[in-house]
Amino acid sequence: MRRAIPFLTAAALAVAGFLAAGPPAAAADADLVRNGGFETGLDGWSCSGGSGAVVTTPVHGGVSALRATPAGQDNARCSQTVTVKPDSAYMLAAWVQGAYVYLGATGTGTTDVSAWTQTPGTWKQLTTTFRTGPATTSVTVYTHGWYGQSAHFTDDLTLVGPDPGGPGQPQLPAAPTGLTATATSSSSVALAWSAVPGATSYTVHRDGAAPLSVTSASASVTGLAAATTHTFRVTAVNAAGESPQSAPASATTPGGGGGGGGGLPAHALVGYLHTSFANGSGYVRMADVPASWDVINLAFGEPTSVTSGDIRFRLCPVAECPNVESAAEFKAAVKAKQAAGKKVLISIGGQNGQVQLATTAARDAFVSSVGRIIDEYGLDGLDIDFEGHSLSLATGDTDFRAPTTPVVVNLISAVKTLKARYGPDFVLTMAPETFFVQLGYQYYGSGPWGGQDPRAGAYLPVIHALRDDLTLLHVQDYNSGSIMGLDNQYHSMGGADFHIAMTDMLLTGFPVAGNTARVFPALRPDQVAIGLPATTNAGNGHTAPAEVNKALNCLTRATDCGSYRTHGTWPGLRGLMTWSINWDRFGGWEFSRNFDAYFGG
Repeated sequence: MRRAIPFLTAAALAVAGFLAAGPPAAAADADLVRNGGFETGLDGWSCSGGSGAVVTTPVHGGVSALRATPAGQDNARCSQTVTVKPDSAYMLAAWVQGAYVYLGATGTGTTDVSAWTQTPGTWKQLTTTFRTGPATTSVTVYTHGWYGQSAHFTDDLTLVGPDPGGPGQPQLPAAPTGLTATATSSSSVALAWSAVPGATSYTVHRDGAAPLSVTSASASVTGLAAATTHTFRVTAVNAAGESPQSAPASATTPGGGGGGGGGLPAHALVGYLHTSFANGSGYVRMADVPASWDVINLAFGEPTSVTSGDIRFRLCPVAECPNVESAAEFKAAVKAKQAAGKKVLISIGGQNGQVQLATTAARDAFVSSVGRIIDEYGLDGLDIDFEGHSLSLATGDTDFRAPTTPVVVNLISAVKTLKARYGPDFVLTMAPETFFVQLGYQYYGSGPWGGQDPRAGAYLPVIHALRDDLTLLHVQDYNSGSIMGLDNQYHSMGGADFHIAMTDMLLTGFPVAGNTARVFPALRPDQVAIGLPATTNAGNGHTAPAEVNKALNCLTRATDCGSYRTHGTWPGLRGLMTWSINWDRFGGWEFSRNFDAYFGG
């Protein structure tokens, strides 16, 4: 039974857009949305991540309304697929309450449309119009909120236009049955269910994630957190709309995931050691690095030329570093650190070491030369510290999930080859700047129309492709401009707020360039460390120990959070990274001593 819509006046129907789309509503027009007033619960509606619920206050009409709450990477999208008549004009309307509430229609066969309101307050009516394509028999209408916003409300949602009616029209499919879920790795789950007669596709729903559409009675869901229970439901879809959800099925992914680097403590301290150069901080011999440091990144391996892929590493010359140890002493000290449970990696790049693997020859040279360094010094793995113009995205490369830019594709291939060569204990870390990661929430590459900095978000495809191999990501929360967080506010360096907001993005996930169909999935907490300068001399954005502790308290204990509201609490956050061990010694070991005091080291 379709719900009457007495609140739609003749004036409302005569809006300019509707008249432009086609003739005004006639007597044969009808409201085609089922349960648009939510008087019978969520019947007919599917809400992402279990975000929707029916409430009795506030309401606009009747006794019920929809309340939908964004959480993490989910924008609380509630939708319904409706049967329509081809080549016909329709008007979509709803009453909403809240900030950044959207109303829209997809699959129109012409131009998909939407309307939105930015400001909270009293009920507001959103309206939009469209014409269906010559072969369009169904459209999906939806409402959703926005990331970092409070719950929003929707009521009296209608789609008014010609009723396709008549016999022979498709019927709503039944809910799928027999859903099973099986974890196939630490980051993926296989789903299967019984096929539904008359269904043309299926939609997989998972708490906290955007719906996944598939055409067969099975699906593989990837990008999941390890050692976590994930719950799924499935609906069947045809031209008549979307069925009720199936009974839930859950699976628990095994712990550990990929990533290698077994043996790191639950909370690790990562530092860069100036081994190939000297500066104002002074040279520190490997044997003199304190036991506080769990991962020691040797700075730096650098290419013979920007595009050669041929990486070389040497100890600091005696003329530059009078107290440098011999190669034999250095290698012996590396073995001693490893015997004490520490990891020693070669870090490639740095501020001056631009690396562009633009060709397969450069890719292969990278693999062989990095492998030689690892073998010669007996190292545990690789740190990727590509900065400057090492990574940028080619025009038209707009999807981080399927990159096409050679320097990105070749880097991913090279690292996977090294991982396969050295096996599961290979330690892989990355130290991108915020410009290459968190800025991707707003901008990605040169953008769909060009004109943006092509380096924006350029690390995202690398991180995503290697997430099952990644041991640690420690973004440099320094030497950074202001960056927008998931609260859609800009955050600046130097205080706890910046580290909280930037880390929350990695542990929550975010839509890339605002595209809700392209969400960068959250990393595991054990894969994430916060990168900071050790002293005011080490880099812009130094954070005092008290502020560092506030950031750790907020992210791991949900205290000292200030004005920023995180999307979770992660006691398993791996730890801290600093530039650098040398600068920390210069500063009286303040950084590492504070870490030890906080985590009881």
